[in-house]
Amino acid sequence: MKKLFFSLLLLTDLFAKNMNFSIIIDKPFNDALYDITEDYDRTISAVGFSQNFISSNSKEAQEHTDPFEYLASLSGGQGTQMHLLKVGTDGDILLSKAAALSLCNEAVSVIKRPDNGYFVGGHTLEGSLLFLKLDTNANIVFTKTFGTKFNDRMSKLISLKDGGVLAIGSSSTSRDANDPLFASGLGLGDISLTRLSKEGEMLWSNKYGTKNDDKGISAVEANDGSLIIVGTSASGTDNALLLMRLTENGEKIWLKEYNSTLQLKPYKLIQLRDANFLLTLTQNDMPQKEQIRLIKFDLEKNIILDKKISTTYASALKDIAEFSDFSLMGVGYVRDKQNTDALMMLLDANLNMKTQEHYGTKNYESFHALKILHNSQVAVAGAYTYDNFQESNMWLAKLNKDGSMAQISSNSDTLFAALKKVFADEINKNILTIKSDLTIELIDPSLYFKVGEYKLKKAQKSFLSNFGAKLVAFLNNNQKSIEALEVNGHTSSEWGGVDFTQQYLNNEKLSMERSYSVLSYLFTKQNAATQKWLNKILIGSGLSFSKKVVFESSEDYEKSRRVAFKIVVKK
Repeated sequence: MKKLFFSLLLLTDLFAKNMNFSIIIDKPFNDALYDITEDYDRTISAVGFSQNFISSNSKEAQEHTDPFEYLASLSGGQGTQMHLLKVGTDGDILLSKAAALSLCNEAVSVIKRPDNGYFVGGHTLEGSLLFLKLDTNANIVFTKTFGTKFNDRMSKLISLKDGGVLAIGSSSTSRDANDPLFASGLGLGDISLTRLSKEGEMLWSNKYGTKNDDKGISAVEANDGSLIIVGTSASGTDNALLLMRLTENGEKIWLKEYNSTLQLKPYKLIQLRDANFLLTLTQNDMPQKEQIRLIKFDLEKNIILDKKISTTYASALKDIAEFSDFSLMGVGYVRDKQNTDALMMLLDANLNMKTQEHYGTKNYESFHALKILHNSQVAVAGAYTYDNFQESNMWLAKLNKDGSMAQISSNSDTLFAALKKVFADEINKNILTIKSDLTIELIDPSLYFKVGEYKLKKAQKSFLSNFGAKLVAFLNNNQKSIEALEVNGHTSSEWGGVDFTQQYLNNEKLSMERSYSVLSYLFTKQNAATQKWLNKILIGSGLSFSKKVVFESSEDYEKSRRVAFKIVVKK
């Protein structure tokens, strides 16, 4: 799996950031972000939870011998609390604020209001649903606590066209006739839906489901104002996917139950630009091997496309969104036996995977939500864990549309445009491509290496002579903005007759040899003065097969055997 190591500068006890637009809130105890949105001033806001506990030697902690009594007594920001984070376009943290409610709670969803405030949804850890109205500085305007108090959990707030919101979640069945909302549930657990006005007033609240254990996962408002709901239904080892359509007042139009012998777990439901709907979920083909599945259906529950995306490792897309050109980006996680990485996957309009990227270290990382921004970049929120630590941290990052990590430096856009002009001829002839993170990928087949080889061929030397002259001139003209030039060697995953350890090590050595061949050829073509300057910025590295080229879930062995370049800009 890919290892993207962050070079982090810790600033007091709050946060860390690097050249990439990757913000990690480093606070004590476990923390995470679950949802994200774009503000009207182009800043980014995200919500999740942070934790703060009274010291074990304090008087308050010593007064409680029952841990549940202690958790119930926490107030003034102690325990688990909703947390809102606001980040500027330059990566600076503009706001980092916990809700400081009397009960331990978590935020799972955030919606931007027209007055620049927020609606935030979540639940208390004792089992009640929470709905908060916040002003633009994340001060609480009001808090609503509702539900049955029988282990209720909110999954998502859904923005509605009238400015209101729909809260979807789950509620364990209540058999208490005095329950203020429901005399009894429909089964072991039910889908819980609550509609609120644009002012945050509760319009209606209902339960839905079957006689089994049902959970509400995601929802979307259709063009005609009806509500499309997705949930799950489980009974023993049997499980089913529930799709439901309601009127705007919560009256059931239809309920469709899809039974499966495989374990299904839905994550996100969206409406596409063609007015149909897309659901992302996972199915377990074998123990601990989640595979991504995408289902496209219409307003009358007809399945248009049902596609499984097979991946080498267990993978899930927790959120997905559609660009204006009908392509899609999904984010989530990918997991092998050693670690979990955050995952980004690009799909075309027919749900074919175009590419995927993994982000993280050798510990646990995951993306929980994404938001396509005004400039087609994508903001993502999730959890990040430092090497050799056990506690997760709040993580906010920004990706380019191609999946590369966006740069904080404002120089990137200018250099990207200039670099494309320099190599316009090579781009038009399909010799190379340039990504917005200033990565240069060689795509002419004559420039790939053969299996096991690292010495440069005549065609490669001829290309590098002309390419190197243009690239070095560009770097020299932009010295004040350039931090480094990386020359990264890559391999395919092929290496027969050896175990995984030797497969990796052999390919790592080969990738470094490819990097060195290219770097040394370019370096020796320069005069002494240029070499002295290049010595300060050149970085050669071998990435083995960690970034192999994948097309439609299959490795492209030829394209994986390559060298790529990346210009790193100064902050």
